Amino acid sequence: MSGRGAELRLAFLLLTRLPVRAVSGEAPSMAASSWAWPVVGLAVGAISSVAGYFALAVGVTPPMAAIVALAAGALATGALHEDGLADLADGFGGGRTRDRKLEIMRDSRIGSYGVVALVLCFAFRAAGLAALIDSGGAFLGLLSLAAASRAVLPAALILMPPARQDGLGRAAAGIEPVPARIAGVIGLLCLLPLGPGTAAAIAVAMALAAFAVGWLAMRQIGGQTGDVLGAMQQVAECAGWACVASAI
Repeated sequence: MSGRGAELRLAFLLLTRLPVRAVSGEAPSMAASSWAWPVVGLAVGAISSVAGYFALAVGVTPPMAAIVALAAGALATGALHEDGLADLADGFGGGRTRDRKLEIMRDSRIGSYGVVALVLCFAFRAAGLAALIDSGGAFLGLLSLAAASRAVLPAALILMPPARQDGLGRAAAGIEPVPARIAGVIGLLCLLPLGPGTAAAIAVAMALAAFAVGWLAMRQIGGQTGDVLGAMQQVAECAGWACVASAI
C-alpha cells in the first residue's frame, strides 16, 4: 500500500470504530497520518448526516433528529473525542497537582465534572444542528464542522509537548509540519461550501477555541495528551456551531 493510503487507513483505525483492515507492513507514525484526520471527520459527518436524514424521514422533530445524528457520530468514533473531553474536565476540575490531574485523566471512570461537560457540549451541538435543520443546510454544516474540527488537532502535536512519556499524545507527537498544513488546507476547503465569510469566521473561531484548550492544558499539565486533543475537537466543533447558528 502507498504511504498516503497507509496513513489514511491508520487515521481511520485511530479515530473511529469503523471496520478498516489493519495496515500491512511497516505502519506510518500517528503524526504522519494526522493530515487525514479531517478526511476521517468527513466520513463521520457523513454517517451522522445519513442517520439524521433517516430520523427526519420517519417523522421525528428536528431536535430529535439532531440527537440521532450526533449519537451516530459518537458510535462511529467510539465516543473517542467525547471521552477526552470528559477526562479533561474531571482531571482539571478534580486534581490539585499536575500528577494528580494526569492520574484522574487516565482513570476510565467518569466524575461529575466530566458528566456536566459532556451534557453541555452535546446539548450545545444538538441545539446548533437542530436550528440548522429548521433553516436548511444542517447536514452540510455537520459534514464541514466534523472535518474542520479535526483539522485543528495536528497543529497541537507541533506546538505542544507531550504531557506524558507514554500514551496517545506521546505516540502521536511529531515535529514535521507538512501533515498539519495539509490537514489545515483540507479543513478550510471543507468549510468553503458554507460561504467564504462564514468559512473564515468558523476557521478563526475554531482556532481560538483550540488555542484556549491548549493554553489551559499547558497551564494545568504542561502539554498535550490524547484527552487534550479530544477536548480540542469537541470545543472547536462547539465554536463552529456557534458561528453557523449566528449566521442563520
